[in-house]
Amino acid sequence: MKYGYARVSTLNQDLESQIQALESEGCNKIYSEKLTGTKSDRPQFQELLSKLETGDTLVITKLDRFARSSEDAIRIIKSLFEKGIKVHVLNMGLVENTPTGRLILTIMSGFAEFERDMIVERTQEGKAIAKQREDFREGRPNKFSKKQIEHALGLLNTMSYKQVEEMTGISKSTLIRAKKKAITN
Repeated sequence: MKYGYARVSTLNQDLESQIQALESEGCNKIYSEKLTGTKSDRPQFQELLSKLETGDTLVITKLDRFARSSEDAIRIIKSLFEKGIKVHVLNMGLVENTPTGRLILTIMSGFAEFERDMIVERTQEGKAIAKQREDFREGRPNKFSKKQIEHALGLLNTMSYKQVEEMTGISKSTLIRAKKKAITN
């Protein structure tokens, strides 16, 4: 049987392109999840590994979807080979349990780990540069401007939270936080 595994790192990312590629490859059952690959506790992946039997094929779109460190990838694939399970990485081809296949796996998993490390490094560098700016503010940008919040707080003098929320689109919890902040300042 052919099993597919799709994974993205964050809830905002889309699994659809991976799932379509796995369906096109003829996977009978596809497991997917939205979790970082650096975590070893990936429930869907663990369930998939427990289902695989001799003669089955595990299909993944890219090596980094399945393991982020080269050590992890090699360990997992070796254990699959020992059980007689084939591994097909769509952007690499079928990984064979031969000296050449294992060499290619080692090199490609090393590149996957290197790529991830470079992304982390670039992200940290960008964040460090951004923090040097005077207007840097960590976290999500505010959805509403200061003027909009002040207007909504003014409306609370004559209206209920529910009415102000319906009128402005600013949630009750945001209004309460803004009111507390205004009182303390």
